[in-house]
Amino acid sequence: MPTPLTKWLIAALTAITLAGCSNGEQQTATKPDPVHFDSGDECHVCGMVITSFPGPKGQAFTERQQHTRKFCSTKDMFAWFLQPENENRDHTLYVHNMAETHWDHPDDTHLIDAREAFYVVGSERTGAMGPTLASFETESEATDFAATYGGEILSFDDITLEHLNAGMTMHGMEEMGEMDPMHDQNETEEGNSTPVNHSDHHGH
Repeated sequence: MPTPLTKWLIAALTAITLAGCSNGEQQTATKPDPVHFDSGDECHVCGMVITSFPGPKGQAFTERQQHTRKFCSTKDMFAWFLQPENENRDHTLYVHNMAETHWDHPDDTHLIDAREAFYVVGSERTGAMGPTLASFETESEATDFAATYGGEILSFDDITLEHLNAGMTMHGMEEMGEMDPMHDQNETEEGNSTPVNHSDHHGH
């Protein structure tokens, strides 16, 4: 039969174990806060200077939070995230809430959880060199935007690579063609002699 001292030791060890588990769960649940887009930041996908373009931007924190990837558009963020090596990982993602900030110069104080946001695909508004996904915190905000600028409202989990490729206008393709030499030059300088066809994964 356990003595009072033994019972006390068991209770103390149980409390310590539960506290340790609780702290571990809290650490796991804690996600990094969004960061500002600085003037010299370049898009992780296309290498363009992020703040040079209108429309919502995106950023991603890897599971271990060792590196922050920034994107010049929500379209580029999804192009990166929907790759097989990223899609099933628990990355923390942020986008601008365009109901609270100016389209041409998004304010970084209005960054929201990308996984909980609603997106308008195929609207008249363009982002970095072409069509983009307008991001909003609530479905009603997305509905109001779509009523004015057109487009289809989707949740984060509904977006596919097909949505990223849809809506590429001839005007957007012409702009992409004008900028391709810059991309090719940058890629050559980095030691990649094979030009990248950006139209395959985002609207540049």
